[in-house]
Amino acid sequence: MDLKNKNAFTLIEMLMVIVILAITSLMVIPQMSAASSAQLDAAASIIASDLEYAKSLSISTQQWHSVVFDKSSESYQIQDSDGNVVPYKMNPSGYYVVDFTKDSRLSRVDLYEAKFDDSPTITFDYLGSPYSGSGISNPMASGDVTLKAQGVESHITIEPVTGYIRIN
Repeated sequence: MDLKNKNAFTLIEMLMVIVILAITSLMVIPQMSAASSAQLDAAASIIASDLEYAKSLSISTQQWHSVVFDKSSESYQIQDSDGNVVPYKMNPSGYYVVDFTKDSRLSRVDLYEAKFDDSPTITFDYLGSPYSGSGISNPMASGDVTLKAQGVESHITIEPVTGYIRIN
């Protein structure tokens, strides 16, 4: 029996392939979770700054503005007092709509919950005070946006009365 012409892998070759795959996976997995963590931090910062922007619009125009979250479509938008989406030149659509599923910077992040008392909408009055819902008849008692990425959570909290926004 001639063993030199046999087409097969030796045990040593198989072990070498397994070792190389193990080392590669040990290097790739932390990078994937680091990317998710970076996207989570970025998403929290984007939402916090957009909430600040809506509050600033309300103060500067002396009209209330709302941020309407839709967790089923992983998106939110800023609306004026008439319920129209605010124009925004930086978005290809021309309107202030942020869609997590279409933004590659946010693709690993889930908009888990946006709750302002019992509403997914927060409204700021001309002083920057937050209200729950799309009108200024219900002063907000508590407001929180929860984001998740690979088992890690981030919270954006809006304080009642002052509208102070912080990332936890």
